[in-house]
Amino acid sequence: MSAKPVGPRVELPPNLRSLVDDLPDELRVPGNTVEEVLHALVGQFPDLQHHVFSPSGAIRTSVLVLVNDDDIRYRQRGRTAVTPNDRIVLVPALAGGAPRKRTRTPSNSALSPSERHRYSRHLLLPEVGEAGQLRLRKAHVLLVGAGGLGAPAALYLAAAGVGTIGLVDGDVVEASNLQRQVLYETGSVGRSKTAEASRRVRALNPHVRVVQHRVRLSSKNALLILRQYDVVLDGTDNFPTRYLVNDACVLLRKPDVYGSVYRFEGQVSVFDARHGPCYRCLFPEPPPPELVPSCAEGGVLGVVPGVVGIWQATEALKLLLKVGDPLIGRLLLLDTLSGSTREVRVRKDPRCPVCGTTPTQTGLIDYPAFCGVSEPAPRVPLIDPTALARELKTSAPPVLVDVREPGEWAIAHLPKARLVPKGTLADRLSSLPKNRAVVVYCKSGRRSADAVRLLLDRGFVRVRSLAGGIDAWADTVDPKMPRY
Repeated sequence: MSAKPVGPRVELPPNLRSLVDDLPDELRVPGNTVEEVLHALVGQFPDLQHHVFSPSGAIRTSVLVLVNDDDIRYRQRGRTAVTPNDRIVLVPALAGGAPRKRTRTPSNSALSPSERHRYSRHLLLPEVGEAGQLRLRKAHVLLVGAGGLGAPAALYLAAAGVGTIGLVDGDVVEASNLQRQVLYETGSVGRSKTAEASRRVRALNPHVRVVQHRVRLSSKNALLILRQYDVVLDGTDNFPTRYLVNDACVLLRKPDVYGSVYRFEGQVSVFDARHGPCYRCLFPEPPPPELVPSCAEGGVLGVVPGVVGIWQATEALKLLLKVGDPLIGRLLLLDTLSGSTREVRVRKDPRCPVCGTTPTQTGLIDYPAFCGVSEPAPRVPLIDPTALARELKTSAPPVLVDVREPGEWAIAHLPKARLVPKGTLADRLSSLPKNRAVVVYCKSGRRSADAVRLLLDRGFVRVRSLAGGIDAWADTVDPKMPRY
């Protein structure tokens, strides 16, 4: 029989662990109170003494001490009783540096003096050092999407010294991107995203090579593009491209660093079929297109993509440096409103058609068709903004129904319109007249088209969708209308 633990488990953060040589995987320290345990700890590892205790012998106030996630300052401080079943965690205050233990003579490397100075904080990390920095310089990382997720990831990967960064994006910068896509400036509006991102990355770090792929990723070009890179970051905002990236990474045996956001929430994981599940193991098939609002429809707090994108960059750097525990087989859920995180275990599915025991898909497919968006939905009756403006001036104007959300309505709406959010429309049909003309509108025309199809199915006859939505109205009828 194995011996019972002689004391509570003690967990040290990386900056304190680096002070201890040959630290055991599980650190058990004897003691009946927190103070007794900490004294025993520094007795075993004297290098920790002045980091844990002040010269007077008191536990330093710059160190947060937790017992089972409870702060001992709100219990009995050092006198807090502990048992072998408890867990003590030390969390020192950080200022962007690391505690000093010893200086090490740097090994010979090909880093230039300017690179050594630029990456000096990396070189001080035993997990990186010059060998790790050289590994980053030789690395090739692809960002699929240079938007809310790709923008912060590109900046931090460039700052870290990743030698080659590829950018896949066929879009141009729009003013509404600037709320979250920190690669771009007001003067970037209307310009190619990859060109502007390349300019900004090179300005940040001239040692970095940027490769622009000013295209939309497809089944025809994905394998050709992705095979040039070591790690792929998925910064996409649609399911067809997300499944395409996953499948291409599985076929090419490359890690896929996944991130997604919605409103105040985010998800992060690393899919690497060589060592764990792929994205299809987590979600074998996408949700119906009509149940997936875009950021333009659902909104997103601007900092949330920043948090997720930086987390993705962190995972990519861990993979390249071969340090830490990547999020393989784990899905991290972030909720910024509650300030909480949750981790969900993801298992490899032996029946997965791409990475399972007997794969049935050995190449790329038609991903829009797989996600149910290749065939256009039935057309609906439309009215253009100019024609609607004329009809609104007649003696029998149409009833206007706004199917956006209340927050959008508060920014701008058409006069005398009724707010009926799309999600509530089916329950409020009785409030709409069937004997009058009805015009439904949203921001761009997608939601209003769906709403018109519903109304037509429920017996409404004189119903149309405003072509281009309220954006088109602002373009052609009322240029002073607020835009978002």
